[in-house]
Amino acid sequence: MRNFKITLALCMFISITFAKTPAITAKVSGSGTPVLYLPGFTNPGSVWDQTVSNLKGENEHHLISYAGFDGNAPIEMPWYDTIKKELVAYIQEKKLTNVTIIGHSMGGNLAIDIAAAIPGNIKSLVIVDSIPCMRELMMPGVSENQIQYDSPYNNQMLTMNDDQFKQTATMMAQNMTNKKDKVAVLLDWILKADRKTYVYGYTDLLKLDLRTVLDKVTAKTLIIGAAFPTIEVAESNYKKQYATLSNKKIEMIADSKHFIMFDQPEVFYQKVNAFLGNE
Repeated sequence: MRNFKITLALCMFISITFAKTPAITAKVSGSGTPVLYLPGFTNPGSVWDQTVSNLKGENEHHLISYAGFDGNAPIEMPWYDTIKKELVAYIQEKKLTNVTIIGHSMGGNLAIDIAAAIPGNIKSLVIVDSIPCMRELMMPGVSENQIQYDSPYNNQMLTMNDDQFKQTATMMAQNMTNKKDKVAVLLDWILKADRKTYVYGYTDLLKLDLRTVLDKVTAKTLIIGAAFPTIEVAESNYKKQYATLSNKKIEMIADSKHFIMFDQPEVFYQKVNAFLGNE
């Protein structure tokens, strides 16, 4: 009986510990129209610092970071869904209305998901190089049910030593920006990530297909896409995947890879400010 009580107490402690670990953290500054900034996978909220400095108008800036990244404690899976739920709760608990969400990559996915869940709170979206279903592009014909946490690829990633993982991460960072000085920044963010979150969190993203909720989004939306590998291919993918999103404008940015705000910052700021009516 004594051993049973000790075991039960330990289980309750572990459960409470995980329950208290937040899926998001927020850094808030300024006052005015609420703007929620959602970074991409492995990125900290500070990826938006220059965007904050260049956004015109009076705004209350909410820079979000995720569990498992940016030094934040990891959470249990499913990771993406928990983050989405906490972001919705964050907006509702703070009674934020007429919200603008600026989201890059995975942050763009979350922006769509949130705008579909609570359309009355969200006024506008700026989606930066984000596709509703990247599985369709990367793994055509593969269903959501075929994507599992327990897979040979995931197991290989989890068991890589630090040197092997750094090699893989370096190649990924080099493919995401044209700016050589930013490659080191991206690499540092990846290497600081909790490995399990990195592997299983990406699995969550591969399972996503937000094309099914686009018709629930009422916010006016600016989609900014990198013209990579070519403007024709990239623009075709955006038009096809966002076909059922009604109130949208698609802008393609030349000479940029995934991190448009790094590769073409002035063009990016101009387009965002013009869309939000801050010009």
